[in-house]
Amino acid sequence: MKLDLNLFTFLSDLSNNNNRVWFKSNKEEFDYFNISIKKYFQRIYELQKSHFNWDNCKVFRIYRDVRFSKNKLPYKTHFGIAFHREKPKYRGGFYIHLDPKNSFIAAGFWNPNKDDLYRIRKEIVVDHEYFRSRVNDPNLQKFWGIMKGEKLKTTPKGFEKGLPSNDLLQFKQYIFSKKLDNEIIFSEDFGNYIIEHFKALLPTLDYFGDVLTTDLNGESLI
Repeated sequence: MKLDLNLFTFLSDLSNNNNRVWFKSNKEEFDYFNISIKKYFQRIYELQKSHFNWDNCKVFRIYRDVRFSKNKLPYKTHFGIAFHREKPKYRGGFYIHLDPKNSFIAAGFWNPNKDDLYRIRKEIVVDHEYFRSRVNDPNLQKFWGIMKGEKLKTTPKGFEKGLPSNDLLQFKQYIFSKKLDNEIIFSEDFGNYIIEHFKALLPTLDYFGDVLTTDLNGESLI
């Protein structure tokens, strides 16, 4: 089973004709791709949900929410797919972005809430060396490279300046991402490729989950 190569032709055409008239006249084609993508990733979800402790797989809607955006184009020109884990014990999301101009896979913490971000930073202060060993794990970096994410320019409020953990404390997100080329996306091996990468990251996400479900004494919060 593999994705239809014509998917990117449709998305490119949509990018060049991002209006409701064109979309309505091509709605049948959109429905075909939308359904096929849901089936493709639902199959991956069913096969792997117990290993990753996933509780759902979501294909995001193509329709853009333009109410509070300066960009009033009505449709996204990509497909986004997310796998969510069973909270509160298991944390970290998995994401696939299919776009003719910028396809990638990603995982981690895109927008941790205030309490989670504070708890992670407190853990970094207490044991930054172990935290660093997790996010710099050689097998993880072989698949994903270095951790990414938005960063503060200075030490966050409430934390001592000049600590050896300061570079880690500045992160506001904890993300791993990797670009995808069309050859792998439309190959028979794409599903295995995704799972192989997600498995390499799983021990690090489980570490984050342990941090976020315990206090600094290691006592469970759930």
